Amino acid sequence: MKGSWKKLISFTVVWAIALSCLADGIGDPVAQNGLLDLRKENLFGKSLTMNGQWGFFWNRLLSPDSLPRAGVSYVPFPVLWKDLHPNGQSLPSRGFATYTLTVYLPHKRPRIGMEIPDVYCAYKLFVNGSVQSQNGEPGRSAESSTPFWATRTIALPSGEHDTLVLVLQIANFWHAKGGPYKEILIGDKDELFLKKNRDAAYDLALAGCMFMGGLFFLGLFVFGRHDKTTLYFSLFCILYSYRMVGTDAYVLHTLFSDLNWFITIRIEYLTLSLGAFLFCSYTTHLFPDDVHPLVMKAVTWFCLLFTAINIFTPPIVFTGLLNVFLVAMFICIGYALFVVNLRAARKRRSGSLYALLSTVVMLLILLLSNLHYFGLIPALKLIVFIGYLAFFFLQSLSLSHRFADTFRKATLQAQQGLKTKSEFLSTMSHEIRTPLNAVIGMTHLLLRSDPRADQKEDLGVLLFSASNLLSIVNNILDYNKIEEGKIGFEQIPMDLPVIAGNIIAGLKNAAGDKGITLLLDVDDRLDKKLIGDPTRTIQVITNLVHNAIKFTEKGSVRLAITVDAIQSDAVTITIKVADTGIGIAPEKQSMIFDRFTQADSSTSRSYGGTGLGLAITKRILELQGVTLQLRSVPGKGSQFYFTQTFAFGKDGIGTQPDNLYTSGHRDVLHGISILLVEDNPLNVLVAQTMLENSGASVDVAGNGVEALERLDRTRHMLVLMDLHMPVMDGYEATVLLRKRGETLPIIALTASTPKEVENDVVVKPFDPDDLFRVILQHVHEYL
Repeated sequence: MKGSWKKLISFTVVWAIALSCLADGIGDPVAQNGLLDLRKENLFGKSLTMNGQWGFFWNRLLSPDSLPRAGVSYVPFPVLWKDLHPNGQSLPSRGFATYTLTVYLPHKRPRIGMEIPDVYCAYKLFVNGSVQSQNGEPGRSAESSTPFWATRTIALPSGEHDTLVLVLQIANFWHAKGGPYKEILIGDKDELFLKKNRDAAYDLALAGCMFMGGLFFLGLFVFGRHDKTTLYFSLFCILYSYRMVGTDAYVLHTLFSDLNWFITIRIEYLTLSLGAFLFCSYTTHLFPDDVHPLVMKAVTWFCLLFTAINIFTPPIVFTGLLNVFLVAMFICIGYALFVVNLRAARKRRSGSLYALLSTVVMLLILLLSNLHYFGLIPALKLIVFIGYLAFFFLQSLSLSHRFADTFRKATLQAQQGLKTKSEFLSTMSHEIRTPLNAVIGMTHLLLRSDPRADQKEDLGVLLFSASNLLSIVNNILDYNKIEEGKIGFEQIPMDLPVIAGNIIAGLKNAAGDKGITLLLDVDDRLDKKLIGDPTRTIQVITNLVHNAIKFTEKGSVRLAITVDAIQSDAVTITIKVADTGIGIAPEKQSMIFDRFTQADSSTSRSYGGTGLGLAITKRILELQGVTLQLRSVPGKGSQFYFTQTFAFGKDGIGTQPDNLYTSGHRDVLHGISILLVEDNPLNVLVAQTMLENSGASVDVAGNGVEALERLDRTRHMLVLMDLHMPVMDGYEATVLLRKRGETLPIIALTASTPKEVENDVVVKPFDPDDLFRVILQHVHEYL
């Protein structure tokens, strides 16, 4: 692996040097002793460099009409002053000078243009005696000079002479480097302007991509999870986008020619140092377990130190430290590549491969940029452009993988939370239902023991309160099942008029206590049983009627079942519950269907309730493709209604069944022998007393093992099996009973939602009538 990366870097360096040699050796003519002869060159559709020996006058700012005939030195161009040695003399970086060059043009030529890059730090170019290009104002002192950087592309006047006399004035009093360092091009004006526009398009497109991408990731940070990794990357992109237009060709300076150089030079260097700081911080937060804390802290503080130097020192100071910083930044990127990202990729961190590839790309970009900065290779705009796009794209992929991994972990945590919640609710359901079963069961037994009138009233209050608590528990469990998508719907025959009659009969006492008339209207055309889920239908209608009673102080509550349309095999029915209660304001009508929400906070205090009933009702109907609708006028009442289509059953509607336990059927279970498998003594007392009072013969087993021992197929007709018991639970006991050939009915008794049932299930606390009907049904089928 290490050998491969060494080969990659070696190849890149060799390739860059080859490009440099190719660029320098393409046959462009070279100026000799201040003369560049282009008379044999074809300038159509091309441009040439103006490198070679230019005339040079140090510490002299000469105009075209004041050029001396003697005292000229010839120096290579473009070369920084500190690297020149005219007459064996070393030159400082600060000062001013004049360059001269005579150019012989071919007779047949296109209109001539020139590309003049920036110099350190101001220049003025005369062509045949007139000013053709200028950056800032060169002078003999800092006070008389103005620095400015931009790349200028000019077209010389048409009809220009075959000989061009160039006079270039340069001054620098502010930068650690002085003089020219980029090539001047001359050639076809159209070709040079095409190059200018193409280069500007590259720079502006890159700046726009990085700036908008930075804003996108900044938005993810602000409106998302406030992940610092995203923040650092977004700020890096926004900051670094300035370097696309504020360095090299200085497109931004060309567009805004009045920019202050002393501000832009600081911004240019600040974006470099802060960009390195943000990239290091981004890498540290992206793979925190793979970085060396001391190394990254050292790099971070070095970047911040250079930033402080940029802010508080003059340009002559911080520009002199640039080379040191560039070398350090190159080492930093190399560390991020070979140590951090490579280590993360080996450990298969999320998005690490893309981060590694993007860092390789950035390393190549920095290598090419630095080689161009030091004059070793030409500007490779297209390659750098593609490189930056690849870097941004790969880093975006790395962050996307990070987001996906974060969301996956969040999903797993949410699923685990839902599982934990479900298990908690199941456990709490069992723990709450068990004592409730004893309370409700004992209340039923006491009511059957001919209590006095005052005792009967007290027992009624006790039964109502316990039933109300049971209703709350059931609502919470039902909503939990709905949220988890575990609710199912039966498709069995049901007698809707009888269901409605039972609901009205069951709630008549609650309505009578408030002095409310409870009415039922059933369409006479409904004369057959329907195919549907009777349990959920009862739940929906009961919730609506109970809700109407709760919020009605006087008047009536009416349940109406109306036939809208009849087909040969189906009927469309509207079920409406209308009351004369407090009503609901229009702006509150949508929120009452939210869970744990009522129209007003005072409503809960005045009328009670959890705010789950309507939410459950609405959701149950929605799962069947039915919409619960509401019409309400505050102070006059409300109407809740829905329209649903049911298939016809085969049987006609029947009559309302008797209340088996309270209507005098004392021996309804006479002759039936039952094995009750239950570990809780209170539950045993309640169930055994109810069953024996109704004529049944009951044997008790305390767990599954005892059930296996005590079951007698010649005597017992049915088993009531608790699901959760010590030693052996009801699930395992049922499986073993079936394995040994027992075929009698086994009815599950449980205080929580069972995972599976053998024949039927009765949930504790149970209503005696429901239990007796299940027993009678299965005993008759078994016999």
